Amino acid sequence: MAENELQSCAYHIVRYAPNLVRDEWINIGVVLFDPTSGRVVRRLVEEPGEFARVRRLHPTADEDFLRNLGGVFDAPRNGDRANGLAWLGKLEETLSNTIQLSPRRGVLTGDFEAELDRLYREQVEPPRPGRPDVREIRTRSDIRARAADFLRLEGLLGRIERGVRVADYTYPGDPLRMDFAYRRNGTRGFVQALPLGRDPGQAKVLAFTADAIRAKLAKTEFLAISEVEPRPQENARHRFVTGLLEERDIPVVPLNRLAEWAQRMRPSLLAPNGH
Repeated sequence: MAENELQSCAYHIVRYAPNLVRDEWINIGVVLFDPTSGRVVRRLVEEPGEFARVRRLHPTADEDFLRNLGGVFDAPRNGDRANGLAWLGKLEETLSNTIQLSPRRGVLTGDFEAELDRLYREQVEPPRPGRPDVREIRTRSDIRARAADFLRLEGLLGRIERGVRVADYTYPGDPLRMDFAYRRNGTRGFVQALPLGRDPGQAKVLAFTADAIRAKLAKTEFLAISEVEPRPQENARHRFVTGLLEERDIPVVPLNRLAEWAQRMRPSLLAPNGH
């Protein structure tokens, strides 16, 4: 991409410092800000492996406190530059001593959401062993990033929302965000990354969320994206997840078949009345 197509953004790393006397911290999130539009996005730790790393480094860490940080970091949905700057200023003033923002740094990017994923992967995710050019798809973050690549290649990412809050449909303060959302033919669609090899409780969360959203919206559809092809006949965890979601009409599509799904959806998503 040519340099004049890049946008200049700024970011903070979110740090957790449970022991202020020792002045030690661990990175737990990223806040990315577009000074031109005022748009602010954030990512905080959410994976079991990420919380496990926090516990290893800080055995007395307050995990419940960390899991409930989402509301504190909810940025303005559609703000102008002044609103975004005001939100960042207020955030810095109201954070507790144990949650800190790093000094602001600048970055050039051609894709705002992809830059958030990159910063989070480099600055927050636990390091992984192995060759640096080999990246195993294991976590929700991995699946979400790869799914965004597929949607970008299909030319659909511009018609899809990312990181959509569900609190409007469930309960105030619900920290969950759907990874992708769209509108087509009067239907509201939601797509969520769901690793089959990780915590099966995430399937329960998705099932509950789908029920709550459907109670408020007349026409909805859901899709779960997995890292591998489900094998319910051979794997009890796969059988639980696919069975639970099948009862709620939520298909599970592996990444290697996501392009097929995107191609089927393409005509209706790109239609003038798709949104």
